[in-house]
Amino acid sequence: MSAAFDRLSPAMQYQIVNGLGFSCLRPVQEAAVGPILDGNNCIVLAPTAGGKTEAAFFPVLSCMDAEAWTPCSTIYVAPIRALLNNQEARLQRYAGLIGRRAFKWHGDVSASAKNSFIDDPADILLTTPESLEVMLMSRRVPAERLFRGLRAVVIDEIHAFVGDDRGGHLSAVLERLSRFCGKDVQRIGLSATVGNPATILEWVAGSSRRAGVIVDPGGGRKTPELAIDWVASMSNAARMVARLHPGKKRLVFVDSRRQVEALGQALRELGVETYVTHSSLSVDERQTAEAAFQDGKDCVIVATSALELGIDIGDLDHVLQIDAPTTVAAFLQRMGRTGRRDGTVPNCTFLATEPDGLLRAAAIVRLFREGFVEPVEPLRRAPHLLAHQLMALGVQQEGGIPVADWWAWIAAASPFRDLGEVERRLLVDHMIAEGILHESAGRLALGERGEKLYGWRNFSELYAVFSTPQTLKVLWGASEIGAIDVFFAQQEQLANLSFVLGAKAWRAVEIDWDEGIVRVEPMATSNLARWQGRPQLLRPELCEAIRAVLSADDMPADWSQRARVRITELRAEYGIGSAPSFELVPDSIGLRLWTFAGGRTNNLLARALESLLGAKVVVDNLYIGFREQAATSEVAIREALRALRDAGRPDDQDALRFAEQCARGRLSKFQPCLPEVLESRYLADTLTDVAGAADLVRRILGR
Repeated sequence: MSAAFDRLSPAMQYQIVNGLGFSCLRPVQEAAVGPILDGNNCIVLAPTAGGKTEAAFFPVLSCMDAEAWTPCSTIYVAPIRALLNNQEARLQRYAGLIGRRAFKWHGDVSASAKNSFIDDPADILLTTPESLEVMLMSRRVPAERLFRGLRAVVIDEIHAFVGDDRGGHLSAVLERLSRFCGKDVQRIGLSATVGNPATILEWVAGSSRRAGVIVDPGGGRKTPELAIDWVASMSNAARMVARLHPGKKRLVFVDSRRQVEALGQALRELGVETYVTHSSLSVDERQTAEAAFQDGKDCVIVATSALELGIDIGDLDHVLQIDAPTTVAAFLQRMGRTGRRDGTVPNCTFLATEPDGLLRAAAIVRLFREGFVEPVEPLRRAPHLLAHQLMALGVQQEGGIPVADWWAWIAAASPFRDLGEVERRLLVDHMIAEGILHESAGRLALGERGEKLYGWRNFSELYAVFSTPQTLKVLWGASEIGAIDVFFAQQEQLANLSFVLGAKAWRAVEIDWDEGIVRVEPMATSNLARWQGRPQLLRPELCEAIRAVLSADDMPADWSQRARVRITELRAEYGIGSAPSFELVPDSIGLRLWTFAGGRTNNLLARALESLLGAKVVVDNLYIGFREQAATSEVAIREALRALRDAGRPDDQDALRFAEQCARGRLSKFQPCLPEVLESRYLADTLTDVAGAADLVRRILGR
């Protein structure tokens, strides 16, 4: 076939040709063979369905075969269980070609199957960061024996990990696994959409001393077919989805569970064969919907972001997006579900129900046309994650982790690189003083308060870094439908509690608060359930692109006539010139300063101005609003801005001072572990942008 193919073991060569029927390797597979066989850490880039899984596993299996790797030698990590379920049969088949085995471990897998794996490990383990944490912490899992033979870790959809707490958690877990096996484990990341692969390669390397290679075969990407339409309401969106592409398979993305239910219900009322999937539906409900859609022909599946992450739902004809995601990367992932078959191209139709959604869609397409993809920014100073790892290590080691040794386990993990020794000592001392940790005989273990906060349900609160929302399981007879938010259920009397879940209407007939169960029966129609979520802090590049859409006079060909009319109206309403003017303009309840600077920048500047002006200054991703006393004088606002500029503010001390005011509720369940100074630092890093705010003040004042 090729020089790259010839480097694979004879058994892999034979099976690729005769077992799989390959006549040649795809470009990304050709490019990945050499770097992976040479033992490099790699980031492998290719479009969705471009063959990345094979690009990683053909050479890994070749090494496994040629070098007689012993189980468990390879871990495959994915961000969601659905992707593990989807990849299980494929990786079992590939491993079986050379007489090896693959096993899937996550929360839905039975205890008996997991025990069988512990007794007789498979060669490849498919899992999530949270399940790895379970394995490292559990007394029932002999982690040191199990991972003694570990040689390689493959991280799928790596971009979904790197920039958030789950990625920080995974980075620490990789270091702990390396310590268990005593080897420099090879690390391979797979992705279709990243703007800064070199940074991601550095992130994944951690303590590894292996050389790093970015595998990007390049090549021409198919030119997508894009359309942006203004439909003004969810009911109109449903009618458009029903009308567009009849006889085809359509995947519709929305950005909340509530919208999934609303659109799913509306489509079914229009007689469209519709399936819905989101995180609050039961596993059986989701799998049934995804399998039925995969086998269907003329049907629609409505989903949140989970289905953007590489899950195979069969040949897909069209992607539609209600309003718009918050990043170009998410748009590329979603659009990448189409155009996989020969003779087809990627496509995405935006159906905007709100003005903000229409502007965001136009801005995202504009950035895409300019070749922009958001850089993924790894965490480098995450004291809340360090607190989590301290507790996890205390549970992992029987009798606690030695005080002199705990840092060596995780020192190279990305989220701790900018945490100095003084900060680490401050954190440990605080956790001991608060009873979250207990120090005895030179070892750190979970303390009494730590047990109360995080030790219940066999330490399940320590398995994941994200907070598990309080929910009620919804049961119809013996069938689990999904879950609703406890807060939502508490707002209504039982006789009035009804909701849509799985695009079907339900009436509550009984709530068992102790067991966390609501029993339901079907009904004809109902209002939508509500789930709590966090406000989105948009990046400045997207906000600036929205300003560019509003200030331009062009009418791109991919805008429908309705979209053109509505954006023309919005341009008139906003009155944004071709260059930022930063004029204070009146609105219905005060004054508004259009900044288009993004949520983190506006957060900090708004709080600094409020401290000088008095209440009330409000924040949006696109503007800062002045209300009540703060809106009484434009001159006073300009003077406050000049005072900030002359003092070199907003500065880092402002970020620390105002960080708590920028938070709407707790950001991490591990905040109780942090001393005040580290908690302020964490909130400031997460919610504010010091450089952006200082630069914005200078731009507003014209110098």
